[in-house]
Amino acid sequence: MTTVKPFAALRPKPELAKEICELPYDVLSSEEAREAAAGNSLSFFHVSKPEIDLPEGTDPYSPEVYEKGKENLQRLMQEGALQQDSEPSFYLYRQVMGQHSQVGVVAVASCEEYRANVVKKHEFTRPEKEQDRVRHIEALEAQTGPAFLTYHPVAAIDQVVEQYMRKPPAVKFTAADGVEHTAWAVQESEAMQTLEAEFKKVPVLYIADGHHRSAAAARVDEKRQGSGQSAYFLSVIFPSNQLQILPYNRVLKDLNGHSSEQLLKRLQSVLIPVTPSHPQPAEKHHISLYVAGNWHTFKFPVSVTQSSNPVATLDVSLLQEQVLEPVFGIEDPRTSKRIDFVGGIRGTGELEKLVSSGDYECAFSMYATTVDDLIAVSDADGIMPPKSTWFEPKLRDAMFCHLI
Repeated sequence: MTTVKPFAALRPKPELAKEICELPYDVLSSEEAREAAAGNSLSFFHVSKPEIDLPEGTDPYSPEVYEKGKENLQRLMQEGALQQDSEPSFYLYRQVMGQHSQVGVVAVASCEEYRANVVKKHEFTRPEKEQDRVRHIEALEAQTGPAFLTYHPVAAIDQVVEQYMRKPPAVKFTAADGVEHTAWAVQESEAMQTLEAEFKKVPVLYIADGHHRSAAAARVDEKRQGSGQSAYFLSVIFPSNQLQILPYNRVLKDLNGHSSEQLLKRLQSVLIPVTPSHPQPAEKHHISLYVAGNWHTFKFPVSVTQSSNPVATLDVSLLQEQVLEPVFGIEDPRTSKRIDFVGGIRGTGELEKLVSSGDYECAFSMYATTVDDLIAVSDADGIMPPKSTWFEPKLRDAMFCHLI
């Protein structure tokens, strides 16, 4: 069973939400955030990436950066741009991106259950990124970026969500990237009790995105021994049948000494050619290679796609084990300087552009990892390879903050 609770969120003044709410802190570089926030004192990048308000070249992990974030959060609160609700509530958060729509319950989840693996993970965290979020939470006394969790759908939860979505929203805006963001506050006691009770029946929650935020919140809780509101971490919890995962593609700087003809011949010895070729693979266990101005589609042989280990059957794992290491000599994609990763939101045209620029020699277009894959790996206590999933749309920071 899982524990999710209502909380008194710090939220943007509705008419200012479009100016305040921003993409997650780790989606943009400091330079990109500085440019995005230019001329907008309300931008939440002043809180989530406060180095943009300090001289260029400032170490983003220096103490003055966290102090500046605290100062900027307090300013937005004092100005009334961000306002805390007087009573705990659940909230709903809907995102519409093109034809895709997803609605999650905004709540706080249990740090104790995170440690007990009732909130399941599928990624390792990097110590420096985790420590950065610990210091950010401690300096601000707040969790300003939610973890993105998922669960197997529950009809009773769906009913409450559908009921509230017929009501006027508390916040609604369309961001510059065209994604629509809408929020409702669930404040009636009966609906709140139903949500809390129904989530109690959910055996586990899964982290879709936000491993560093979750881990950092749990560490702060351990330090503070549950004082204040630190025993819970900010979450948006979506039913698994609503999530959209895009491919996470690969681009390589060289062909490891092969000519393009030699590379294709080598790949045909370990993979099965598929015709006609397409830039985007049409099904699981298919990959597409862009090299020398042309696309070539292959599939992995059945002999390597059958395994009781769900990590081993992921396309990103098969690509690494069957192609990147033996053919390209890339033993560890986490550390290799010869490979980069491109989120599927940029499309296959971006892969062609990168290769045509001369900075890369070839690109692999992947079939997206599925939600079922993520759940299977998490249930097996497995760890996915780096850059296995790209979730869209991204949750906006500052839609909801949790003061601890």
